[in-house]
Amino acid sequence: MVLNKKDFAMLMDAARSSLLIVDVQENLGPVMAEPRQVYRNCTMLLRAAARLAVPVTISEQYPKGLGPTMGELLAEAPAGVVMEKLHFSCAAEPAILTRLRGFDRPQVVVAGIEAHVCVLQSALGLKAAGFEVFVVADACSSRIVGNHQMALSRMAAAGVAVVSTEMAVFEWLHVAGTPAFKDMIKLIK
Repeated sequence: MVLNKKDFAMLMDAARSSLLIVDVQENLGPVMAEPRQVYRNCTMLLRAAARLAVPVTISEQYPKGLGPTMGELLAEAPAGVVMEKLHFSCAAEPAILTRLRGFDRPQVVVAGIEAHVCVLQSALGLKAAGFEVFVVADACSSRIVGNHQMALSRMAAAGVAVVSTEMAVFEWLHVAGTPAFKDMIKLIK
């Protein structure tokens, strides 16, 4: 049996994806549940995106009050990818939505904080805008764990795929034994 591209439609595909990191900012990140896990997994996603030519967008919610994106994430981000927003939803922010559409990639892989506010509203808004949306559960958080869990349940019920960092990385890689695989496996171990 020969499989074609359509058979993999439910998988994340590096050539069809962009990465959106939502509001992982200096004054917001430290008060989240499991902030180090969020930073580590967002960093891994950024490194995988860089290695596999997946375009990146990073949003900042009102940076004058919440500060800039965490420095360790900025260190991994390409230049010119940070975009300020006032709407909670990235999909409601015209410049961000235009940027995501401009990539001409139907999949958006989303990570960030807070899961039950900006991540949820962005994911649902992007789905309504016609994107295939994948939310990386272990690269998201909220101040209260219950809010994070409710957000993931609500997004899944609305047809947003809830995935893990390793799912995203391995689906983007698609095959073992390549130079990209060898580079990325070092990050995962």
